[in-house]
Amino acid sequence: MKLGLPYRDRSEAGRILAEKLADYGARTDLVVLGLTKGGVPVAAAVADALGAPLDVVVVAKLGAPAQPELEIGAIAADGVRVLDEDLIRALSLPPVAVDGIARRELADLERCERFYRSRHAALDLRERTVILVDDGVATQLSMLAALRFVRKQAPRQVVLAAPVAAARALELSRHEVDDCVCPAVPEPFFSVASWYWNFPLITDAEVTRLLEMRR
Repeated sequence: MKLGLPYRDRSEAGRILAEKLADYGARTDLVVLGLTKGGVPVAAAVADALGAPLDVVVVAKLGAPAQPELEIGAIAADGVRVLDEDLIRALSLPPVAVDGIARRELADLERCERFYRSRHAALDLRERTVILVDDGVATQLSMLAALRFVRKQAPRQVVLAAPVAAARALELSRHEVDDCVCPAVPEPFFSVASWYWNFPLITDAEVTRLLEMRR
C-alpha cells in the first residue's frame, strides 16, 4: 500500500503501518497493544494484518488546572506518571496540585480498565514481543507513560509503532524501546489530527467492540 498523507482514516493508517511491521508477523510471541483511545483502531488493523492478539494500554493526559488542553504530563493505568517538569515549574504548580490532577485522572483510568476488562483479563506480556501502537505521537508524554507501564510487565522486546509522529517526540521516545517504526515524520508537524482526513473521537464502546471482535 502506498503511503500518502493525510491518511484516509485510522484503519488505513494501521494497514500501512502493518506493512512496515511485516517482519514481526512470523513471531509466535507477538502481542499488539493500542493506546487509548485513538490508538486502538490503528492497533486493531495492525493485529489483523500480523495475525496477533490485541489488547489495550489505558493512558491519559494530565492537563493544567486552568488550561486542561495544556499537557503537563501523562499517566498510565497502574499510576505510572511522566511529567513535563519544565512546564510545571513555569506554571508554578505545587506538587499537591499535580498530585490532585493525577488522582482524578487515575480514578477515570481505573473506571475505563473495569469497563474494557469486564469479560477478559489483560494479556500476559511476560517474555512477549510487544508492539505498542498509537494513532500519532505529538508529544512523548503519553507514549512514555505507556512504554514504562509495558516495561514493568517484563516483555522480551518492545516496539513503538505509529503512522505519524513529530520528530522531537519520536526521538525522545526512541530511547525507551528496542525498535521504532513510523512511516511519516512530517515537519512542521502541527497535530496528529491534521494528518488524517477522517479523525473521529473514539468512544469507550468502540474500544470495547474492537477488543471483543479479536478475542
